Amino acid sequence: MPIVVVANPKGGVGKSTLSTNVAGYFASQGHAVMLGDADRQQSSQLWLRLRPPQARPIGTWALSHDLIARPPRDTTHVVLDTPAGLHGWRFKDVLKLADKVLVPLQPSIFDIYATRDFLDELAASRRADQLQLGIVGMRMDARTIAADKLLEFVAGLGLPVLASLRDTQNYVHLAARGLSLFDIAPSRVEKDLLQWQPVCQWLDA
Repeated sequence: MPIVVVANPKGGVGKSTLSTNVAGYFASQGHAVMLGDADRQQSSQLWLRLRPPQARPIGTWALSHDLIARPPRDTTHVVLDTPAGLHGWRFKDVLKLADKVLVPLQPSIFDIYATRDFLDELAASRRADQLQLGIVGMRMDARTIAADKLLEFVAGLGLPVLASLRDTQNYVHLAARGLSLFDIAPSRVEKDLLQWQPVCQWLDA
């Protein structure tokens, strides 16, 4: 049972957007998916409540803020949306469960420096050599200097940038209906699905 943790200690970087779309992708492949939300804002849980009954099912993984337990056994794939400021014992508890860690990162100098400390902490963890780590650029515009700086920063760390996702209202409109890119006709979100292809391949590997 692969457990994908979406984490970054910086708030507002797109963790819930990434988490819900990863869950939507797994569901589109016919998997029994659980989406857990350890964030006090509970954005992913709100998304699940908004999800229409005709959409592919995604289960709720009930979590408390003080305890992160293992998901139910009948689950085949798990996605965990984590809170901002994830450090200390909660960070270690999350890593005990994780098989893969997705780190969303925006092209902002503040986000880059906040994420650097987190990546250093991740590299120093006991399970670092057992985890697959991938970085996803969020709200990216390849024509900007900020995007160049982000790619330069990540290249210096020697970490894989799986994708650079564009800034589009598609994510906003779909989230408001409890849907992901993978729940609607591909022709409506063709550009976005193309950007997601390397992320999906990484998830399936």
